Amino acid sequence: MGDKQKALSFYEKSLKIEKISLPSNHPSLVTSYNNIGTIYQSMTQYSTALSSYQKAYEICRNNPQLYQSDNAATTFNKLGSVHHAMEKYNDALSFFEKALEIQTKSSTPKQRDLALTYNNFGLTYNAMSEYQKALLYYEKTLDLERKSLPKDHGDLAISYSNIGLVYGSMKDYPKALAFHEKAHAIREKKLAPDSLLLASTYNNIGSAYFGMKDYRQALLFYKKAVNIREKSSSRDELDLAINYNNVGATYSWMNEKSNALKYYQKSLAIREKKLSPDDLILATTYSNIASMHSDMKDYSNAISYYLKAVTIREKSSSKDELELATNYNNIGATYSCMNEKSNALKYYQKSLAIREKKLSSDDLTLATTYSNIASVYSDMKDYSNAVSCYLKAVTIREKSSSSDELELATNYNNIGATYSWMNDNSNALKYYHKSLVIREKKLPSDDLTLATTYNNVASIYFNMKDYSNAISYYLKAVTIREKSSSQDELDLATNYNNIGNAYSWMNENSNALKYYQKSLAIREKKLSSDDLILATTYSNIASVYSDMKDCSNAISYYLKAVRIREKSSSRDELELAVNYNSIGASYSWMNDESNALQYYEKALAIREKVLPANDPILAANYSNIASMHYSMKDHGNAILFYKKSIQIREKSSSGDELDLATNYNNIAVAYRAIEDNQNALIYYKKALEIHVKKLSSTDPSLVPLYSAIASIYSSMENKSVAAEFYEKSLKIQETLS
Repeated sequence: MGDKQKALSFYEKSLKIEKISLPSNHPSLVTSYNNIGTIYQSMTQYSTALSSYQKAYEICRNNPQLYQSDNAATTFNKLGSVHHAMEKYNDALSFFEKALEIQTKSSTPKQRDLALTYNNFGLTYNAMSEYQKALLYYEKTLDLERKSLPKDHGDLAISYSNIGLVYGSMKDYPKALAFHEKAHAIREKKLAPDSLLLASTYNNIGSAYFGMKDYRQALLFYKKAVNIREKSSSRDELDLAINYNNVGATYSWMNEKSNALKYYQKSLAIREKKLSPDDLILATTYSNIASMHSDMKDYSNAISYYLKAVTIREKSSSKDELELATNYNNIGATYSCMNEKSNALKYYQKSLAIREKKLSSDDLTLATTYSNIASVYSDMKDYSNAVSCYLKAVTIREKSSSSDELELATNYNNIGATYSWMNDNSNALKYYHKSLVIREKKLPSDDLTLATTYNNVASIYFNMKDYSNAISYYLKAVTIREKSSSQDELDLATNYNNIGNAYSWMNENSNALKYYQKSLAIREKKLSSDDLILATTYSNIASVYSDMKDCSNAISYYLKAVRIREKSSSRDELELAVNYNSIGASYSWMNDESNALQYYEKALAIREKVLPANDPILAANYSNIASMHYSMKDHGNAILFYKKSIQIREKSSSGDELDLATNYNNIAVAYRAIEDNQNALIYYKKALEIHVKKLSSTDPSLVPLYSAIASIYSSMENKSVAAEFYEKSLKIQETLS
């Protein structure tokens, strides 16, 4: 800055002398005003620079001979250049055209001046993102320079670099690299190894490699640029911040998040010191740091930095609202990872409000936003809104010619999953199949995503009790997972388990056992010995052994499950109760009433503590205990527990009346065993009343009831009524013979 002030002072003193000693339209005044303007422009005092250039222009305009001179062309270039710096690109082009008109009409055009004008056109069109026009003018510049300059001249390096930057903007990275390497070849030979211009060249080469996804090479050249800038006493700190940012971005793509964060923070340290606190570049830097924290699952810091970015963008008058929408979206995604669904929804909706306003209704970014919102609704179990938003996303993707079909398949899959949660199996199956059609077409036949899709389809068939189709699709999933070298074996174990479940429901116990044991083999190898998933697997195997009447093996596996559940602090108490009950049932089948009673009572202890007093499961548990007491000839306790069961079932509006009838029958049998015929008769009649109401008049189950009632009346010497009930029993038996 000191050198610029000295130069400015010198030019202004010179101008003062010239204004006294020279005519007001003298060419030297034009040169002085242009020199002063150039200094002010380099100090970013654009309005003062413009004022000085305009004075030069006025002199040219008032002197017809001077107006067509090189001085006028230079002035127009200066005016264009300051308008470019002020981002008034159309005005800049207008002045460059005036400069070009003078230069092309000259009988002896200066090649260097003409090259400068072409270069100015290139710079401005590049700033306007009109890359083809920029390229055209940069190539014109290069043509002239090649004809007039040595092949290793520094200006050629500038042109090569400019062309490389345009190709980079056009995403033609191999061509960009080729031109940056041409610039590098000249600069490496002509410049000192610590030249800042060489640092810029390394940075440009790094960017070309970055665009080509060759991150190792990109990092190599970005770090060369950093090494030069860090050692330079005359560096522009903000250029060093850009280099740090580029290194950070490269590490990010290499999944080296801690290194990425380190360099983003180096960039931030400079930018916070050098930029105003509301500068949008700071917002971008905060966003970059936030994304690293998010990737490292440090969600609290991620939110903190995203909010810093948002604070700047919300206050900025020149903000890009779509960038703000991206920040809102990222905050939503981070809150979603933190399971803060209401905050996630809030920020996704803020993002949506901007995107719906700024984007066309068929923009794929909108589809992504709708999907994000849908996923939060799904997590909040608001399935209706989830489906609604997923369908909005699908509507856009189905109509889009540039849609990624696999993204559409993901949307279909998510809709299927949501309908599944709503127990709308028909719609779930419909959308899982839509997803499958795309994935079978687009993915290799051994892709694990296909295995997941087959599994999803199978699960719906299972829910619809179409076990044959369920097994068919589960087996497709298994075929892929068994062959995959990158499979998660626990997913394969889940598939085996699901096939076992389906075979179990089809009463194909040997097949069910086979697949449960395949699942167990993996889970015992992959899971800790106290994992609750193992307990479930042992229970599944035990239930099949129980169905096969192999009660000994059933008990063995139930006990394995119980041992895990009893030790687990995170167990589901009711699952443990189910295991106890199942062990009780197995012992009952083995006529080991003592052990059966022990486990039924263990189940009851949990259920009485956890379930409401009128739960039907308690009624069943009381019945089981009662039946054990009866078998052990403890008729008093049998009656006590049957009454507990009856009390619940009589009050239940959702109970199965035939279960109540069974309880009535069983308590009647217990009363008969202690020769309490009056109570026995009361309960037999209660049982009969339900059976007559619920069953046909010739149902075989009525026979023992009629006979038992007849027997009691007979023992009470009421022969006529006894005969009446014996007759009813006989009539049914005659229909069966």
